[in-house]
Amino acid sequence: MSDWIDHAVWWHIYPLGFVGAEREARDCPEIRHRLGKLDPWLDYAAKLGVSGILLAPVFASSTHGYDTIDHFAIDRRLGDIADFDSLIAAAHRRGLRVALDGVFNHVGREFPAFQRAIKDGPQSSEASWFRLTWPAGAPAGTEPDYATFEGHRQLVALNHDEPAVADYVTRVMITWLDRGIDGWRLDAAYAVPRPFWRRVLPAVRARHPQAYLFGEVIHGDYAAFVHDTGVDAVTQYELWKAIWSSLNDRNLFELAWALKRHDAMLESFVPQTFIGNHDVTRIASRLSDQRHLPHALAILLTCAGTPSIYAGDEQAFRGLKEDRAGGDDAIRPAFPASPDGLAPFGWPVYRLHQELIGLRRRHPWLHRARSRVVELHNTDLVLEASFEGSRLWLALNIADVPAVHAIDAAADRLAGDVAVRRKGATTEIALPPHGWGVVG
Repeated sequence: MSDWIDHAVWWHIYPLGFVGAEREARDCPEIRHRLGKLDPWLDYAAKLGVSGILLAPVFASSTHGYDTIDHFAIDRRLGDIADFDSLIAAAHRRGLRVALDGVFNHVGREFPAFQRAIKDGPQSSEASWFRLTWPAGAPAGTEPDYATFEGHRQLVALNHDEPAVADYVTRVMITWLDRGIDGWRLDAAYAVPRPFWRRVLPAVRARHPQAYLFGEVIHGDYAAFVHDTGVDAVTQYELWKAIWSSLNDRNLFELAWALKRHDAMLESFVPQTFIGNHDVTRIASRLSDQRHLPHALAILLTCAGTPSIYAGDEQAFRGLKEDRAGGDDAIRPAFPASPDGLAPFGWPVYRLHQELIGLRRRHPWLHRARSRVVELHNTDLVLEASFEGSRLWLALNIADVPAVHAIDAAADRLAGDVAVRRKGATTEIALPPHGWGVVG
């Protein structure tokens, strides 16, 4: 992997929602050239300060993109291969990298190989691609039982012990890297047997050694997963949860504990960090006190990791994820034709993102920074971030009263509503109620 990832900050887009595509592909019988709707937003992303675009699924699917039908074709609700090539070129002209979402644990029911396996029965050459069980003595054409992703019958689990599946996934990943993308998010990577990734990823890396490959992992031993699979990183859900939970509960000890675990991971890999994505309630809705939105963002952008900003969070979009059919709609909305169509109240949050992303880009060592607790109480905290002689401090106050701290260094305000006063070799940090600041 190239060191370009050390400087990366992603803007994460869910394209089908972003462009206002139909909920089901069958309601869009012809190609709709909608990927171009992203073009007016590339300058917006570049001005935000990000260095890359992380795209949720763009491949042909039946509904939400995670029920893939063809990994080699662009979803017709988004456009065609020419539209895709144009988007990649437009992003690269602006210095923006592009990563795609690869769904390789499962496919949609309309995936051609699955349909052929059902039609041709157990003797089908593609039956081994899936984990199928036919009733004894059933006639040809009888639908077998089959393994699914977390019980969803529309998501057919692949058989990752089948060499042809590994060859197929390898070919998919290399094809799109050849076409110009810079990395892959491996959806539901935790559900795939780890030896499968060890078979696939070396061939991908041999051809594209600078590609960034990270897996979606929610629970468990993240470092062991990275070691066992060969991915560059995994999604840091532990830290995501600790950020909003510690702020809501006014218990910054939870955050300090999570950062201690986070630091331990840095011995073997740098996690992919976030406070919002296409699968979770938006951070502006998750926080019980909107005054703490800057706090959450400041934590994300001053701790180690490869951070991503979920499109709309930088405008304080709201949206509640619900466990029901259509429960993701609120967090995957259509965007206006251009940034000019955004509501005015979101722009102060955009400028806050610009400020903190800019700070991070000016201090790229934060990618691997270790966090040390300088002072900690339930409702206020001072953290030192450091790496190879560089350091800065993050101070948070989530109480209704001011907080004052001191650090053993001469420092200036870098961001936030903190007031600093130097006293010889030390610096006093004064935080207003619900204040925050970065000093260095």
